[in-house]
Amino acid sequence: MKRLWMISLAVIFLAGTLHAKNTTKSPREKDMKAYLLVYFKDETHSLYMALSPDGYNFTDINSGKPVIAGDTIALQKGISDPHIYRGQDGIFYLVMTDLHLFAQKAGYRDTEWERDGKQYAWGNNRSLVLMKSKDLINWSRTILRVDLAFPGYENIGCAWAPETIYDPIKQKLMIYFTMRFGNGKNKIYYSYMNDEFTKMETEPKLLYQYPKDVSYIDADITQVGNKFHMFYVPPDGGGPGIKQAVSDSINSGYVYARQWVDPEPKACEAPNVWKRIGTDKWVLMYDIYGITPHNFGFSETSDFVHFTNLGRFNEGVMKTTNFDGPKHGAVIQLTRKEASRLAMRWNCKMEF
Repeated sequence: MKRLWMISLAVIFLAGTLHAKNTTKSPREKDMKAYLLVYFKDETHSLYMALSPDGYNFTDINSGKPVIAGDTIALQKGISDPHIYRGQDGIFYLVMTDLHLFAQKAGYRDTEWERDGKQYAWGNNRSLVLMKSKDLINWSRTILRVDLAFPGYENIGCAWAPETIYDPIKQKLMIYFTMRFGNGKNKIYYSYMNDEFTKMETEPKLLYQYPKDVSYIDADITQVGNKFHMFYVPPDGGGPGIKQAVSDSINSGYVYARQWVDPEPKACEAPNVWKRIGTDKWVLMYDIYGITPHNFGFSETSDFVHFTNLGRFNEGVMKTTNFDGPKHGAVIQLTRKEASRLAMRWNCKMEF
């Protein structure tokens, strides 16, 4: 596993020049010709990537093997919950949870959790992995210690499932993630990042308050017109599933709606919304962890009110060609040049 990342690891530290401000413009939708899926697997807690020329058929670029080994980039020797975002500057921002669920079994630590489970509960990670790249091949990396970022955060129970989005009002990248203090309730918080994407400039604030006193996790925000659609997971009323809240503001005013938007009968989490190129259709993707092996489910919408069930990977129109068991993923659009370059780097024979 470590050999896999040996060459690229050196590139990570040479890529510090990416921290400088960049004037590259983000390509427009008319230039997009492919899709990139990032995900992880429980078996390795590492990063995987898959490409698709049509948004229906996805091929793992490394034949179902990691492109970045989790034990080379994370303090807990594993990552989960990868999310990728293309910024206004054209740079790709990749954020992940620094956590290995099975680190004890893998021999990375002596205890089940990093800290006392009675005090900090399940998972109890303290860090996020931040990475950025111009080309999806060479990456810079920062470990963001959320527990050390501001006074009073020393005893957070977890910081996980991070995502980024550009705030057009602040003209900054906003990071938002699930966090809890001690073994309390999980809630969703947000903060603004510095220009170098190495630390939070503002203390995390609550992004949304669920009307019941329960944990809620895994926010995913998509701007459509002047509305912000946030999909998230509240585990109440029969088991975890996906709900939606909508706001006119990126970081406040999200209105609770009682409807479940996923059609999945089994427990699911990790919603991610992505747009089909050149259409008015958006795909809601989610991780169905309540089945074995794990799989992704998909629904499609044009109005964010009515959702059409597309089924699971390889049980409907959505297909994988060389991988299974994906966990907590995200999809973005790529240009033909970007997709071809990434495929060539991993000797993946695909045309776009």
